[in-house]
Amino acid sequence: MTRVLVVDDHALVRQGLRLMLELAGFDVTEAGDGAAAVTAVDEQPPDVVLMDLRMPVLDGVEATRRIAARTRVIALTTFDADEHVVNALRAGAVGFLLKDVTSESLADAVRRAAAGEPVMAPSVLARLMDHFAARPPRPPAPPAGVADLSERELEVLTRIGAGLSNAEIAADLFISMATVKTHVRHILAKLDVRDRAQAIVVAHEAGLRG
Repeated sequence: MTRVLVVDDHALVRQGLRLMLELAGFDVTEAGDGAAAVTAVDEQPPDVVLMDLRMPVLDGVEATRRIAARTRVIALTTFDADEHVVNALRAGAVGFLLKDVTSESLADAVRRAAAGEPVMAPSVLARLMDHFAARPPRPPAPPAGVADLSERELEVLTRIGAGLSNAEIAADLFISMATVKTHVRHILAKLDVRDRAQAIVVAHEAGLRG
């Protein structure tokens, strides 16, 4: 059974998320702040952590940074343009969800995260793209590793940044799934990022637009 740790400083939010997940067949525990979450992961790492980002004692971004190497973290936010989302992805979160997520979408997101897939709420991804687009222009300084990407890898990274799946990228670029997976693997290595979630941040910071 997939084990899930729900981390939020509001008891009613924790209980609501726990109920939805238990009804979907998950084994669920709770923590009331980031420090308690780190302790819980130290004692028995869950398969997936649902991490609120704004909490006392230790916020969700720093807690994510401390545990991301040992478990899969999905950032939870009430604000779909929250700067904390970007920081959480940099810290190692595999994706993000809004707290008003439906029970079906929540269960699907946890299953996907446990299977090693990124989890991106479409509305948050759209606002994230808008957030980067609206930032004041800065002197050109592409994130480390972007300059090492081939033209095709840049095309793939652009589509990753737009939230496309491997299948969608393959169809869009008229290449095979195997080729897409190879490009994605090379992109992650060259950018020195953990997964697609962090690659999305790099794509946006580099100004790549689909």
